[in-house]
Amino acid sequence: MTTTVAEPVRDYDEVTAAFDPVLGLEVHVELNTATKMFCGCTTIFGAEPNSQVCPVCLGLPGALPVLNEIGLESAIRIGLALNCTIAERCRFARKNYFYPDMPKNFQTSQYDEPIAFDGHLDVELDDGTTFRVPVERAHMEEDTGKSLHVGGATGRIHGADYSLVDYNRAGIPLIEIVTKPVEGAGERAPEIARAYVSALRDLLRGLRVSDVRMEQGSLRCDANISLRPKAAPGEDQSAVPFGTRSETKNVNSLRSVERAIRYEMTRQADRLLSGQRVVQETRHWHEDTGVTTSGRSKEEAEDYRYFPEPDLVPIVPDPARVEELRALLPEPPGVRRKRLQAEWGISDLEMRDVVNARAVELIEATITAGATAATARKWWTQELARQAKTSGVELADLPITPAQVAALQALVDAGTINDKLARQVLEGVLAGEGDPKDVVAARGLKVVSDDGALGNAVDRAIEANPEVAEKIRGGKVAAAGALVGSVMRDMRGQADAAKVRSLILARLAPGEADGNG
Repeated sequence: MTTTVAEPVRDYDEVTAAFDPVLGLEVHVELNTATKMFCGCTTIFGAEPNSQVCPVCLGLPGALPVLNEIGLESAIRIGLALNCTIAERCRFARKNYFYPDMPKNFQTSQYDEPIAFDGHLDVELDDGTTFRVPVERAHMEEDTGKSLHVGGATGRIHGADYSLVDYNRAGIPLIEIVTKPVEGAGERAPEIARAYVSALRDLLRGLRVSDVRMEQGSLRCDANISLRPKAAPGEDQSAVPFGTRSETKNVNSLRSVERAIRYEMTRQADRLLSGQRVVQETRHWHEDTGVTTSGRSKEEAEDYRYFPEPDLVPIVPDPARVEELRALLPEPPGVRRKRLQAEWGISDLEMRDVVNARAVELIEATITAGATAATARKWWTQELARQAKTSGVELADLPITPAQVAALQALVDAGTINDKLARQVLEGVLAGEGDPKDVVAARGLKVVSDDGALGNAVDRAIEANPEVAEKIRGGKVAAAGALVGSVMRDMRGQADAAKVRSLILARLAPGEADGNG
């Protein structure tokens, strides 16, 4: 069995006192187009292996690619949202390298002429401050296939018994967003890296160009980090050369981006402070142990032998269409979030929880359907979030719509059901039993407010709890809660609790019932 051996590390405060970190983040985003970048194969996630392939995405001789127009427009929209310049003319190139998941032995990508370049993204940190991350480029390419290494302990090729390749993913439209070297992050470099990927994910989700599901690989981050010594007093830090960088590949969660950067800073610092050198290499992140391990060395610049793609003509975006796309950009996620937070009257922490639960759009749609902000947020971030976690699905993938959640709350507001019964109704909706009103009717969950039925239940509760009844007669009105609970149990939670309390006080403390009861 292969074990993950952690390298020596230094205390984080010692690292930031001695070194200035420089970040570089490369984020790969799978677009949610219906078909692949250069062919008509579908892009549905989770299909049978090698069932969504054709001569083009398999790179068979004589097969010619055709550019996906929606993929191109999505790339332009992403570039615009990142405050980039859109190229007046760009082209594809062949990035040549041999790897089993590349059926053509080259990747159709963009090299020296990307579709978008020279942009930035302002990201909000936990304390409310803003940090500007400079964007070098956003370019179009196609995704690779997926290798599955069978046997062994790590799931990687080393030590595996054999490998399988699924080419369904080969050819899916991909946008790679590359930052410029991010300087000035200091001790907050890990936090800034996480905040950037989070802000980018929100932006892409708002553009509706990708489902940005990191756990499914539709958004992946390669995190580069290097350390350079702190400048001497009076010396310009920008004049100090960058250190040797490492590249941690395919980090697939926001938390892992932050942890991987932090770990690499402490690992590299130990090597430098011990008189060793940092090796330029790719590294693998291990979520279970919180460390990175060496992948492959990149000591020498890799020669991918880029050359222009001969089967695809250069792209010349229509300036008028670019401006149309710019005009259609949605409200920036940060601006929208602040607006909704103010409208909903919630704190920064509460809004962060809503964002992390991916519930912003769901809550907004539920409010539009008639619920209040408070009740919409309650259902999506509490009970429905719990159901999603239990089922192992995204909140938006639960079999319930915002309109149904609003209808459920309307039944509560009308007194047809109470909160406890509403949870049973919710279970019925999630089980496919229909809309809330249908579940109430089918399961017989309507609140009982008939004075006769409630009066009989109250009498039974008083008879069964004489000590409690005596306390109420003696003026301890708060004890009525125990009798209310007894009635609710007797009636399987379907009693009108307010009316039950009123009936109890009318029998045992008439003055309270007539006054404040």
